[in-house]
Amino acid sequence: MDCNTLFIASLNSGSNGNCYYVGNEQEAVLIDAGISCRETEKRMLRLGLSMSKVKAIFISHEHGDHIKGLCTLAAKYNLPVYITQGSLQGCRFNLRQDLIQLLKGTEQIQIGGLEISSFHKIHDASEPHSFLITCGPTKVGVFTDIGAVCDNLIYHFKQCHAAFLEANYDDELLEKSAYPYFLKKRISGGRGHLSNKLALELFKTFKPEFMSHLFLAHLSKDNNCPQLAQNLFAAHAGNTSVVVASRHQETEVYAISETPVAHSA
Repeated sequence: MDCNTLFIASLNSGSNGNCYYVGNEQEAVLIDAGISCRETEKRMLRLGLSMSKVKAIFISHEHGDHIKGLCTLAAKYNLPVYITQGSLQGCRFNLRQDLIQLLKGTEQIQIGGLEISSFHKIHDASEPHSFLITCGPTKVGVFTDIGAVCDNLIYHFKQCHAAFLEANYDDELLEKSAYPYFLKKRISGGRGHLSNKLALELFKTFKPEFMSHLFLAHLSKDNNCPQLAQNLFAAHAGNTSVVVASRHQETEVYAISETPVAHSA
């Protein structure tokens, strides 16, 4: 296996909890910890992934579906938690002080052979960030909970060999849903979540030729349909494999490389 290969999986993706695994042969990081410690362990075990390889947790923002399991997981495995000051203040829990590593905006953190780049995103949270994980020439992005496509997102998306990209809602399904007006506006008002339409426009316009996998993430239970999203993106995917990240279970582990390789369990 290429030493620059990244192994990635969604452990859960949705408003009920978000957690993404990205690592090489030696070390790994978790992006968000929105499912319980026990569930994180169970899902990684089923995938043949070892918690001993996880060296840090990176938190995108303070909403509960991204931090629910953080305190227990970080404390049990003595994992440093990279988080912005604004997100930390919004968490309202007592994360062990010795584990806190403050992110100060756009920066690059080295974790063994992994480089994790953080950058600001548009979302109705305090100091929310997205992440690009690099191993050699191979790059994987985790881009969820995004209210609008910005230059930061475009710049990083164009570098990705694989990306987790939010496709939260279908415009028509949201409009017809029983959600109250204020919640519909919160979701679609430019600081909430990315629609299928907006995510697809980003994908069609800025997808690099070398992107091997796109993972559709954070799909709404009520305002989207996995098959609808899958079909919409697959029609424009070319050589890129489109995978819907489930809100109920983990995906397979995928091996991502500068030179595409078969996925691995």
